[in-house]
Amino acid sequence: MTRRTLAILILIPFTILSLYAVVKVGYLGIFDYHRHSPAGWQVFTDLVIACILLLALIIPEAKRRGINPWPFVLLTLVLGSFGPLAYFVYAGSDSTSKT
Repeated sequence: MTRRTLAILILIPFTILSLYAVVKVGYLGIFDYHRHSPAGWQVFTDLVIACILLLALIIPEAKRRGINPWPFVLLTLVLGSFGPLAYFVYAGSDSTSKT
């Protein structure tokens, strides 16, 4: 299974779940849920760390492949995992340089 295929298989149900959550509690409501307990803080912090680590891998790879990484960085900052997933769908499964 390619990286692109895996990203699409994750992105579709994750998008549906995210849209459902936003409809039910709103965009800010998703963040509000995590501020009420140390367990919520831990989950949110874990997501932030995972996204930072992914960006640390994606930015140099994108530059090496001649892809502008900043749309994916901004998407990650605003929508979390959607940024890396979008990059993997866009960039495809080949992680070698496009030259």
